[in-house]
Amino acid sequence: MKKLILTCLLAIIAVMASAQTMKGYYYNDEYQLYLRINAEEQNVVVPDQEIYGELPGYFGSKRDGRLWLITEAKMTDKNKLYITVINDYGSEDFEAVLSEDKEHRITMKHKSGSTFKIVVNKKYVKIPKEIVLVLQEGK
Repeated sequence: MKKLILTCLLAIIAVMASAQTMKGYYYNDEYQLYLRINAEEQNVVVPDQEIYGELPGYFGSKRDGRLWLITEAKMTDKNKLYITVINDYGSEDFEAVLSEDKEHRITMKHKSGSTFKIVVNKKYVKIPKEIVLVLQEGK
């Protein structure tokens, strides 16, 4: 009986240790795009836009001061998160799926809605329908 209980506890610990949390600061070098997210607690406060309250997260760019806010996030699998995103003006939105791998990279796949874009040198730059962001330690 003790062996059975110990085996069950070890299995639970192993599953919990391998589960991805999608929490932290992720970055894409090519587009200088970042993602701040906490999918589990959904308690991210957008800097200088506290009026929105706590959200699952947001996207931003080092080259564009506008933000795209994650207003809804639902886990669809142990490493997949379905998100609804809206720009900070409320004029555009899209839906996407985030998948995190074991190397703490998130792949975002645009599913529907507005084109995800940022402004660079006064011109809109479209973000591809699939983009990879890497977890940045210590941010």
